[in-house]
Amino acid sequence: MNANHHETSAPSRPQITLRGPAELADALPFVLGFHPTDSVVLVALHGERGRFGGRVRLGIPSSPQEWPSTADHLAECLVEGGARSGARPDGIVVFLCQDPAPGETGRRVMERLKPFAQRLRTACGALDIPVYEALCITDGLYFSYCCPDQRCCPPDGTPLALSGTSVMAATAAYAGVQVRGSLRDMQARLKPRGGPGDEAQRAALDAAAASIVPGSSKAPKGRGGRRCAGRRCVSPARSFAGSSTRRARRSL
Repeated sequence: MNANHHETSAPSRPQITLRGPAELADALPFVLGFHPTDSVVLVALHGERGRFGGRVRLGIPSSPQEWPSTADHLAECLVEGGARSGARPDGIVVFLCQDPAPGETGRRVMERLKPFAQRLRTACGALDIPVYEALCITDGLYFSYCCPDQRCCPPDGTPLALSGTSVMAATAAYAGVQVRGSLRDMQARLKPRGGPGDEAQRAALDAAAASIVPGSSKAPKGRGGRRCAGRRCVSPARSFAGSSTRRARRSL
């Protein structure tokens, strides 16, 4: 599978080929820009080489009763979104990322989420898109729901590569791609700090969201639309970040 987002590219854009579940698991934070926590992620694949395309992410519903509708929604969102942009996926890779609960093992997490993984595969199959791999990433391990070979995918899981030691990490560093911590860390940075500045921070976040969301949803289709949406989002986001930083400094 080709980790480049473009079928053809300039020589300066590095390309690597991911071989097997281990390299797919290692690539996920670089594809998203962060380590997903408590997340289900679907990544579209295109062409014979399995070029990475669009992706969708959602928090894993705590109730298994919500898994069927969530699986259907995510599959439809990824496939229909690709079709609207003229790039219907040829395949999909599924990731289920969740830390163990107290007293829970990584293998138990994998087994608990197995029905959700199967429902995601069924939902994608119903849209005539095969799931080439479905991985559970938990407790520093990865498990494959698709690979039956215990020599490469043992039932107790396989340790993830050490951070920064893989070919994907080296290529990302060369390309200037950064992994900005975990999703949990990112969410924590947007939470009110507590104290007198809480309401001002909430108001700034609400104002930024009110400006960003309509602008992104009204952008034209295609790359030009994405650039347009990006410009509309960057200015209010920077304004919010700057005002939040100034308030944080004053509160110290």
